[in-house]
This record gives sequence, structure tokens and C-alpha cells, in this order.
Amino acid sequence: MRIDPRAPARLLLRARTVPWPDHSRLFLVEDRSSWVIHWEMRALADSAKRLGVRTATPFWMPHARRQSIFYGSQFFLLADDWLARDHRVATAYFHGKPGSGYPDFDRLYEQVRRHHERIHRLQVSHSEMENILLETGIAPEKLHRIPIGVDLSMFPFRTPERRLAARRELGIPEDAFVVGSFQKDGDGWGEGLAPKYIKGPDLLTDTLEILHKRVPKLHVLLSGPARGFVRNRLSRRGIPHTHRMLDHYPDIRGLYDALDAYLVSSRQEGGPKAVLESMACGVPLVTTRVGQAMDLVRDGENGFMTEVGDNEGLAERLEHVFRRSEDLAPMLSDARKTAEAHDYVQLDPLWKTCFDGFVTCGKSKENELRECKGKVDLDIDLNTLRKR
Repeated sequence: MRIDPRAPARLLLRARTVPWPDHSRLFLVEDRSSWVIHWEMRALADSAKRLGVRTATPFWMPHARRQSIFYGSQFFLLADDWLARDHRVATAYFHGKPGSGYPDFDRLYEQVRRHHERIHRLQVSHSEMENILLETGIAPEKLHRIPIGVDLSMFPFRTPERRLAARRELGIPEDAFVVGSFQKDGDGWGEGLAPKYIKGPDLLTDTLEILHKRVPKLHVLLSGPARGFVRNRLSRRGIPHTHRMLDHYPDIRGLYDALDAYLVSSRQEGGPKAVLESMACGVPLVTTRVGQAMDLVRDGENGFMTEVGDNEGLAERLEHVFRRSEDLAPMLSDARKTAEAHDYVQLDPLWKTCFDGFVTCGKSKENELRECKGKVDLDIDLNTLRKR
């Protein structure tokens, strides 16, 4: 009879988690290829800590029983391994309208429709996705609308001095009208020559072409990976632009300092994060009616918003920002207040409601005693094994 040499190690790892009371640990599982999800999961870990929720590294997931998992992306649902575990399961589900031409979106929706009884929580960031997922039959109390927040300490309100310094560092003319776009909008993680149409790179460049005819001093500031499609189109149309790749996400705040406006032209979104980031920084936001922008932006009050595909409307609003910038102070003040209301700390009550009944918030004396006793017993067992 052949014995698996890894079996003793697995038994010891399993023994380490035996003292954990049911659903006393939260595993936060992220998609390592996405820095957006990575930073959202970091913020969620901080929120869990403030709420008294104990997190554990996903390394322990296969060895633990009856704990709680939060996936940072709904695409984890496409695999069926989560169905075979006895953990409670939750996931963020930011975007992915079924019937919009993306097979994975249809498969995800079908997974929720078929297995919603096995899903304990879904986080959505905006009302459109909330209404779509309610049609799967999932219990409304499992669905929690929690926006993608912002860390205000990372995104201070810009000043003229910061604006000038940022442009000098980037090599952008001081008198240019600078429009920003920092979202990944190409397929894959290479050059991004094939467009990811859901993000609207074609709409972005068409809008900027209209604007360039009216504002010759237009300069486009890009960041994010896979922007080749946009960069090639801007070059062919003679629109000056700068692309700055960042290794550390918080460095993006320096790019906002250089902007006169931020443009979102997407067809579908979960956020994007730039909605609240630009509002926090005092950068006028011009966006299509997508993602959480549809719930947060009041057109003409704290930002500008058009329907998806309205390139002329986007260009008109950007031109308005160019010609009437001195009139925008009340709008930018309201936008900052919107961002302040959605700082990550301000979202803790929403996460508390989401976590209730999903994972233990705070530690009871009974659980502390059980875990302490279990740790002592395990230490004795390990010491015995070492002596042998």
C-alpha cells in the first residue's frame, strides 16, 4: 500500500485549524492580475479589522472547515471548486450584464441563477447590477450594495502649485487642457492593441477627436496597462498624449494633479475607481451613465454625465469645463463632499450589515477559550512529535 508522503503535513495543517469556531475566519481571495481588486481587498481587510473580523490567509482554505470566503471577483464563480467546500461563500460582482455579447457574463449569471442558495453574500457597487442579480432569484437579504470607496488620505484636493509641479514632472505644457483616462481598456496584459469594447476605448477616442477640433490645446494623459489601441488612435488623429505606467498604485494621485478633467466613456463598469478619486481631488468628472457613477453623479451638480455612446454630449461637457472652469468651484466642492461620504471608513456600517450572519464580528469569550485550549492541545501534540 502506497502512503502519500504529504499526508502527515496535511494532517498537521488540518489540526491547526480544528480549534477555529465555525465561520470565525474570513478568507479574502483576490485576482493577482488586477491591481484594482488588490487595493479593494486591502481596503476590505482594513474594514474587517475595524469591525473585529479575523482574517486568515487563503493558504489555510483547503485545510479549514466551515469558515467564510470572500472572492474579490465574480469570475471565481466560473470554477466549481467553491461548490465542493463547506465554507460560506461571498463575492464582489461589480459588472457583467448578461446578453451583452460576452459569454463569460452569461455563464456567471447562470451560475448565480443555478446556485444562489449556495451563495451567502453578493456585493454589488451600483443599482443596475443589483436589479439584474435580483432577477436570478437570489434572496434580497444576500445582496448588498456597497460602492467602491476611496481613501481620502491618498487623494487630497489639488492646488495650483501641485498642478504646475505635476505638469513639469510629466513634461506636459502648462497651458494645455489636460484630460485624463487611467483605466485599462485593451484585451490582455500586453500592448492592448485589441480593444476591450466594454470599456469604451473607441468612444473615448471619438469623443477626444471631437473635442480636439474645438480645443486645439488638448492633451490626453493616460495611465494603466494595455492602452495600445487608444494610443494608436490618438496618434493617427494627431492628438497629443502622454502615457505613464505606474508600478505602485498610490502614485496615481500625482497624475490627477496634472488634470483639467477626467473622462469615463465606458459601456459597462463596476466603479470605476476614478469616479470617486477624481471627485476627491477636485478634478471635474465627465462620465457616461455606467457603474456607480449612475448612483453618485448628479449631472451638472457634482459632475457631468451622459448616456452611453453620446460622444457629442461628452465632448460638449468637456468643452464647458475648458471654457467655464472659473464657474466650477461649487461643483467641485459638492464632488468632494460626495467623495468624503464614501471614504472607506464611512462604508464600515454597510460592511457590518453584510458580515452579520456571514462571519463572526468580534470574538466571544467562549470562542477565545476554545481557540486557546485548541492551541495548547496542538502545541502539546507537536512537541510530542518533535521528541519522537
